Amino acid sequence: MKVLLFPLPKLIIGFLLGILFSYYSNSTLVQIVGMTGCSFLLFIGSYFYQRKTTHSYYYFGIASLLTCFSLGMATLYFHTETNFKNHYSHLNGAFNTNNLIEVHVQEKMKSTTTNERHLVNILTINGEKTFGKTILNLKKTNDTTNINSGNQLLIKGQLIPPKKAYNPNAFDYGTYLKNKQIYSQLYATPQSYILSPEIKKDGYYYASRLRNTIISNLEKQDFDKKSLAIAVALILGQKQDVTPEIMQDFQFAGAIHILSVSGLHVGFILLFLNFILRPFPNTRKFTTLKLVLSIGLLSSFAFIAGLAPSVVRSVTMFCFVAIGYYLRKTTNSYHTIIISLFLILLFEPYFLFDVGFQLSYLALFFILWAQPLLSSLWKPKNRINETIWGILTVSFAAQIGTAPLCLYYFHQFPGLFFITNLILIPFLSFIMILGIIVMLLAAVNYTPILIVKPFEWSINFMNTIVSWVASFRSFVIQDIPFNIFLLVGSYACIFTFILWLKKPNYQKLVAALIAVLLFQLALIKTEKDSIDGEEWIVFHQNKSSLITERKGKEVCAYYNSEPTNTSLKAYLTANFSTLKHTFKLKNLYFFDNQKILIIDSTGIYPKNARPDVLVLTQSPTINLDRTLQRIRPKIVIADGSNYKTIQKNWEQSCAKQKIPFHATAEKGFYKLN
Repeated sequence: MKVLLFPLPKLIIGFLLGILFSYYSNSTLVQIVGMTGCSFLLFIGSYFYQRKTTHSYYYFGIASLLTCFSLGMATLYFHTETNFKNHYSHLNGAFNTNNLIEVHVQEKMKSTTTNERHLVNILTINGEKTFGKTILNLKKTNDTTNINSGNQLLIKGQLIPPKKAYNPNAFDYGTYLKNKQIYSQLYATPQSYILSPEIKKDGYYYASRLRNTIISNLEKQDFDKKSLAIAVALILGQKQDVTPEIMQDFQFAGAIHILSVSGLHVGFILLFLNFILRPFPNTRKFTTLKLVLSIGLLSSFAFIAGLAPSVVRSVTMFCFVAIGYYLRKTTNSYHTIIISLFLILLFEPYFLFDVGFQLSYLALFFILWAQPLLSSLWKPKNRINETIWGILTVSFAAQIGTAPLCLYYFHQFPGLFFITNLILIPFLSFIMILGIIVMLLAAVNYTPILIVKPFEWSINFMNTIVSWVASFRSFVIQDIPFNIFLLVGSYACIFTFILWLKKPNYQKLVAALIAVLLFQLALIKTEKDSIDGEEWIVFHQNKSSLITERKGKEVCAYYNSEPTNTSLKAYLTANFSTLKHTFKLKNLYFFDNQKILIIDSTGIYPKNARPDVLVLTQSPTINLDRTLQRIRPKIVIADGSNYKTIQKNWEQSCAKQKIPFHATAEKGFYKLN
């Protein structure tokens, strides 16, 4: 890759490594300042040294990389809100106790069946000034719909730390929120908060008002609610009102990227702006005006779309494209991507850990890098075939680049993605242009039915196509086991083989074959770990019990009520295992020379049992102090089927007798291996 021969990509790689190192090492301020100071002094020294001799560029290059590495570390540190003493996480009694909390509503989030959810900024706790973001969960009533961006609330409630992964290999919601700088959730009822008449009018407030105006005006034209939710997601990047069923259809059809505003959408917007501004002459004065208007309108679109990572990335990149276009400069596409990546992460380094951000950049990179190679395999002679082939090669290039990451995160692959893209991509340009016109007109309270209805029909047609493709569920491959070793090995194979295919030579072929060998070693290691693994796990499930015993690739499940697929699916997939048998829960088990006693709601157990592990399920009515004195277990486990009030008493009983107590509702699953 010739792009890596230039200094800029190497420096950005150093910057990215600095962010990753700071994230996983939890570097302190002293370490970062020391690293930054030393690297900067080394950079200055090597710069003046290389001016005196022609053989010192190597040292200057290393110093530059170290400087970018330390810059990445510093960027993440100073964008981590908990590193500042006035963040609410450092206040005594901020969590799990009732406080008077003043918040400012930033934006609305996707609601649940019982709660309306808003992203809010904390202003004060018990009158003490502080800052930080939390998710406000308001119990649904007729009044909660009046809560909008800019409102300020005084709430009496508790800040609850976000839930971690309570079961093995489950989605870690706590880490997900942490990467968005959200460290708590707040629950409130209509009786526990006061709505202040004061409104904070910031960018989010005006963006929300504009979106609400657009949606309200389209609703007055009897715009179908389901189609309107898709239209708002497609044009404005707001997916709060898209139903889970529609989201699943777009996932199964391989078209979820259509609902996430990305480079494809922003590219259509820039083309539309260029078309509108074409009548202006190409003088220096008007060229500057067109450039300022394009960048301003693209930036405004990013704010209206809620500053989602994919939107920010796409808008930033296409701003550079607009600069090159209007200034008549030849822009290197790779450098445009790299500069946009650097600028975004310089201001929002946590975007690097956003899945959508990662997939978006990978897709764009592979379209630029691999699509010309795929396109060269066949040269159609007529325009229609050329268009179809172009769409297919773009789709396959993006899918090749993102498939390993999708398998790693989602463990599924939509087999008919190319059909969806082939039908929808040409049609999407029409929808986007028409949608932008409709949204602009609706923003100024003008919604002519001759334009609105065709837009609604086009959305309905797109949704029909997606639903039809998604209906072929047999082509959606699900529950695909894929771990970090296979992820690295697969990308090594993809990169080396594309490099070899672009310019075949012996060295590149050897590199590709080595990558294949590494992938095979990853498969062998994964298989060995799976076969050799043995473990016994108490899952956390509300109001029910589930215990699994895994020996190699076979898993046996023990339960008191039929376990759901979601309880076991992630665990089985991650461990490359299958569910061999299911049994009703018994009172006594043996695993790895350890005796495990289960006491359920009956409270019956062998009086002479001397278990290593005691598991309490279904809130048994027993005197735990007496039971512990009698059987003397090494540890006591309470699963999610027990009442929380009883578990507090059990914890005290265990503390008296100095026996460890593990409640899955607090600490998550318990594992023996």
